[in-house]
Amino acid sequence: MSVAISTVAFEGTEARRVHVQVQLTPGKPMFNVVGLGDKAVAESRERVRAAFSSLGLRLPSNRIIINLAPADLPKEGSHYDLPIAMAIMGAIGVIPADIMAGYAAIGELGLDGSISDVPGTLSAAVMANSFGLGLICPQGNGGEAAWAGDLDILAPQNLVQLINHFKGSQLLSRPVAGDLIDDAAAPDMRDVRGQETAKRALEIAATGGHNLLMVGPPGSGKSMLAARLPGLLPPLAPRELLDVSMIHSVAGLLERGQLSRVRPFRSPHHSASMAAMVGGGSRAKPGEASLAHHGVLFMDELPEFTPQVIDSLRQPLETGEIVVARANAHIKYPARFQLIAAMNPCRCGSGGADGIACRRGPRCAADYQARISGPFMDRMDIQIDVPAVTPADLALPPSKEGTAEIAPRIAQAREIMMERNGGVLNAHLPQDRLDHVAELDRDGQALIVQAAETLGLTARGYHRVLRVARTLADLSRSDKVHRLHIAEALSHRRSRQNGQHASSPHSQRTPNAAPRPHRGNYGR
Repeated sequence: MSVAISTVAFEGTEARRVHVQVQLTPGKPMFNVVGLGDKAVAESRERVRAAFSSLGLRLPSNRIIINLAPADLPKEGSHYDLPIAMAIMGAIGVIPADIMAGYAAIGELGLDGSISDVPGTLSAAVMANSFGLGLICPQGNGGEAAWAGDLDILAPQNLVQLINHFKGSQLLSRPVAGDLIDDAAAPDMRDVRGQETAKRALEIAATGGHNLLMVGPPGSGKSMLAARLPGLLPPLAPRELLDVSMIHSVAGLLERGQLSRVRPFRSPHHSASMAAMVGGGSRAKPGEASLAHHGVLFMDELPEFTPQVIDSLRQPLETGEIVVARANAHIKYPARFQLIAAMNPCRCGSGGADGIACRRGPRCAADYQARISGPFMDRMDIQIDVPAVTPADLALPPSKEGTAEIAPRIAQAREIMMERNGGVLNAHLPQDRLDHVAELDRDGQALIVQAAETLGLTARGYHRVLRVARTLADLSRSDKVHRLHIAEALSHRRSRQNGQHASSPHSQRTPNAAPRPHRGNYGR
């Protein structure tokens, strides 16, 4: 007798349908699971056997073959326990076999027959809904599955409840979707004293989705500023919310089925490995870059990350996705994040600025900043120096503008931008559309061409400046990009020759001279 029920295999954040087929044939009693499963799948035999024993059920004295089809698709994880157990129960008549054709099932079995939570339930529910199937999942994942739409969901606590439901003696009610968090308490921009240049840069970055690099001595407020960026960003749109929630579901980060419209903010430690940053590993999971999808990835102490980890982000910064190449598959993870990075001028901290002598001399800053490759630096749209906070700054009264005043201004500029660009931020606008959208006036065109030649901008750097200028024009409600917008965008682009700002008084120093932070301005 052959019985089948559906389950899922995860490829990145997508759930692919898998058929769990069981066949009982005469022969020496044995229990085999085939279909390219990992060790967790192979061990499901013992968990199923123990769970049946705790319920007083005996496995049939037959040759039991479980096939996970398609056989060439790798299967990883313990969520195959429940569909395997259900397929066997259908084959021996404990539950009606014909009913299972309308369901997909996921769940890990305990030795006592309990059903434990598993990651990826939201993705599995979306897949089941697309095929017109119901979903059977652990009780703890029911609130998460309910977000997938109007599908039949059963969320039993153990196998006994599931059996009684199908027998009609204890019907399971449909779980209620978890809470939707619209906002969260975020730090206020009003807490930042001084640093008007950095605040302005943060506003520009939040408006256009631009990558931002802040260079300054310890204690200048770089991390403080970065932590306030999520509060400036608008909440996730419905489609963005689904994408982010599916990633977090696969990573096992959704608690009690709660979804949040607050944009993700990920801040990995500089000791993070390549797999931790971009995903992968022996059992592939999303990395920090994917967990920051539609949100912010903050890399503090940027040069302390290994060069391989830093350069691994070059692809997702351009394409918005990560491809993890494995021996038997290529896995794609979405990774359209906004990168905010912070670093000290040198390993000693000060880089010789503000009269503080560097212990290693002028080469300290040059060697430290050389840990970041030129192509990666080219992808940072805005690069600013954040000066040390002085006692005079600390004595200043709180700023008149806080998050509550800045965020609506950003939202209005974004609305204009998204309507013009067809739902795309300036930072992600395709290059072939950028030239049309930018609409440079004659003076602006002359300035950017002259600056590109003088500062040695690459083609990518040229277009990054143009994107920032377009965002500045949107903030000022201007249809065209004027010379002032180009000048302001250029003032935050470091020259390739010596790592200084285009507007820095030190930019004409010799290439061997150590770069020093400066206060700079935005022409305001």
